[in-house]
Amino acid sequence: MQTMNDVRLADLTTLRVGGPADRLVTVETEAELIEAVRTADAAKEPVLLLSGGSNLVIGDEGFRGTVIRIATRGIREDADACSGATVAVAAGEDWDPFVRRAIAEGWVGLESMSGIPGLVGSTPIQNVGAYGHEVEKSIARVRVWDRVDNAVRTFAAADCGFAYRTSRFKTEPSRYVVLEVTFQLPLGDLSAPVEYAELARVLGVDTGARVPLQDVREAVLGLRRGKGMVLDEADHDTWSAGSFFTNPILAEPAEVPAGAPQWPMPDGRVKTSAAWLIEHAGVGKGYAVGRAAVSTKHTLAMTNRGGATAKELLALAGHVRDEVHRAFGITLINEPTLINCTL
Repeated sequence: MQTMNDVRLADLTTLRVGGPADRLVTVETEAELIEAVRTADAAKEPVLLLSGGSNLVIGDEGFRGTVIRIATRGIREDADACSGATVAVAAGEDWDPFVRRAIAEGWVGLESMSGIPGLVGSTPIQNVGAYGHEVEKSIARVRVWDRVDNAVRTFAAADCGFAYRTSRFKTEPSRYVVLEVTFQLPLGDLSAPVEYAELARVLGVDTGARVPLQDVREAVLGLRRGKGMVLDEADHDTWSAGSFFTNPILAEPAEVPAGAPQWPMPDGRVKTSAAWLIEHAGVGKGYAVGRAAVSTKHTLAMTNRGGATAKELLALAGHVRDEVHRAFGITLINEPTLINCTL
């Protein structure tokens, strides 16, 4: 366990904004992670769990307390032709290298989520998803440290409260610390059905088709690069937290603006495109507030053009949100977690 004082948090997030932390503790084992959380809780010290820093906006004043940086490692697999692969992954494993390994091993179901930054432990919290698939479809169980009960607990997927970009772990952020995620993945050479029309078009197949796993990965990475969604130190369009707003879910189709995309939800509601709303509200790619700007590649990303502050970034996001509400009466909801700052 490594401890450092007065650490600049901007250096640990993909947005590259955020003031200092009083203390940064880096943990490399599950036991160290639990110990660090228990110690801080016993001292009534504020705790921020840092899991890759890719879905986080930290205020310019930083964090007064202990930041615990999760760097745990370990992947255990048990595979057979009948039940597929059961793969238990430590929370601190990097997500995209794990997806790359899944493809190499013929573990099916994660390929459309290639290129997403962050760590495995974050994926159930946010119910991460892309191009028609979400991790809830592949998760068997999640093991956590329960800070209220002072105990390790395991939740089956059905008990995780998964919904669009949320889970019980996100709705109770001060209670659960993800330790390990276990995935149940079919074995094969072909992908899960390609459900997303844009991805199917790039692959040259009909929706519902299955194609080689590596083909899906390459197509997804190409799409993400075109939108500035694959991390690249030299490309300021990737200095972001990914999609800054979730796609709005509306009560009924009649609420969707004319011409906007819409996707029916299982409960009868309908989802529409935040990117379409932003563009048609008159906020164009590259629109800037100070040193923060809407990506030049994709209107859902708020980016740091170099030296931006959290204040500038949130002023930009607030302008985008307000323009969409003014044009359509729809309030966009931020996807990243805001720490010591407000939108």
